[in-house]
Amino acid sequence: MTDIILSGCSGKMGASIIACVKSRTDCKITAGVDLAEPRNVDFSYAAGFDKLDACGDVIIDFSNPAVLDSMLEYAIEKKLPCVICTTGYNEEQKSKIHKAAESIPVFYSGNMSLGINLIIELAKKAASVFGEDFDIEIVEQHHNQKLDAPSGTALMIADAVSEVRNDSEYIYDRHAYRRKRNKNEIGIHSVRGGNIVGEHEIIFAGTDEILKISHSARSKTVFAVGAVNAAVFLKGKAPGMYDMSDLLASK
Repeated sequence: MTDIILSGCSGKMGASIIACVKSRTDCKITAGVDLAEPRNVDFSYAAGFDKLDACGDVIIDFSNPAVLDSMLEYAIEKKLPCVICTTGYNEEQKSKIHKAAESIPVFYSGNMSLGINLIIELAKKAASVFGEDFDIEIVEQHHNQKLDAPSGTALMIADAVSEVRNDSEYIYDRHAYRRKRNKNEIGIHSVRGGNIVGEHEIIFAGTDEILKISHSARSKTVFAVGAVNAAVFLKGKAPGMYDMSDLLASK
C-alpha cells in the first residue's frame, strides 16, 4: 500500500486524483495540502507544508510553482519521494528540482499521459529521419483557465526534438520577427479557450508533403492515472530523477 500526500488537493486535478485513488486498492491518500480547504474528503488537510502533520510514502504535486520551495524542504526533511506534475517552473526552480533529486527520488514530467509520451518518441524519430528538410511547428490547445503558455508538454516535445536537431531555436511569436523562417526554428503556438483538456500537434512540413502527429486528451483522468501510477512506482526507489520512460520500462 502506498500512502499519498496530495499537494493541490482542492484543484481540478486534485479531484481527479482523489477519484482515481478511490478506485484502486494499492494506494490511498492520507493527507492533502492546499490553500483552499477541500470538501467531502476522508483525509487530513493543511494549508501549507509548514502546517502539515501527517505521514505518507510519497507526495503527488499538482499545485502551483509557488509551492515548490516549501514542498521540497518538507520532502527532503522527511525523505519523501515526490511526483511533480506542476508546470510553469522557471529555470531556477527546475535547478532546485534536480538538486533535490540528489537527496530524494523525484519523478518529474510536464505530462503524465502515456499517449503523450509515446508521441514524443515518435516525434524524435521523425525529426531524426527528416533532418533539416522538414520544418517543425508545435501547436498546443488548452482551456481558458490555464496559467502558463506554452504548456509544459509543448516544451517537452520541443526539447525532445531538439535532442536530435542541432542548435534549435524556439519561436513563440512570429509577429516579433520580419524574416524568412530559419531551418533550425521550432515554432511553438498556444491556443486558450473553453474547456479544452489538452490538444497537442507536431507538424513536420517538407516539400510537397506534410506529416502531423497529434494527441487529444478527452478528460483529466489520463493525467491522474499517470500520476498515481508514478507514485506507486516511486515508493522505495533510490534518490535520483525519474520520468515516464522509467515507468514504462518497468511495465
